[in-house]
Amino acid sequence: MSDIGRSNQRPEPRPANQRGAARLAAVQALYQLEIGGEDIVAVVTEFEAHRLGKEIDGVEYRQADAAWFRDIVAGVVGEQRRLDPMIHTALVEDWPLKRVDATLRAILRCGAYELSKRPDVPGRVIITEYIDIARAFFGDDEPKLVNGVLDRLAHDLRPDEFPAVGAKP
Repeated sequence: MSDIGRSNQRPEPRPANQRGAARLAAVQALYQLEIGGEDIVAVVTEFEAHRLGKEIDGVEYRQADAAWFRDIVAGVVGEQRRLDPMIHTALVEDWPLKRVDATLRAILRCGAYELSKRPDVPGRVIITEYIDIARAFFGDDEPKLVNGVLDRLAHDLRPDEFPAVGAKP
């Protein structure tokens, strides 16, 4: 009997866990960029050096996929002028994006970026990940908002994955 695949050590975290941690860190970094007005390079460097997979004040942060983190942060910053109008259109009428909480804006921007630029990741996975992040920060209403907005965007951005209601697959 072979020992391949067996180990007494804990298995390495699955890439999705590291990607989930990268998504959460990206939301936090984008919040810091917006609120603090800091430089993107400084914020990304600080997160990679002091937060991703590190312990801060007795709290150990999960190891994150640093490349995924950088892609999301740089992508959202680079695409924000395109992403914000899309998100604004998907929001409830008479509720502009600028009135949305800064953390929630960061979550929506990250989700919109991944839906538009990461076809290698299933849309439902992206939506679920950002709903989970919203739950980490908010009560019931905000995760529902994230679900609704990202679902609307997914139907527009990924019609093959999200066919119109009543359409045959």
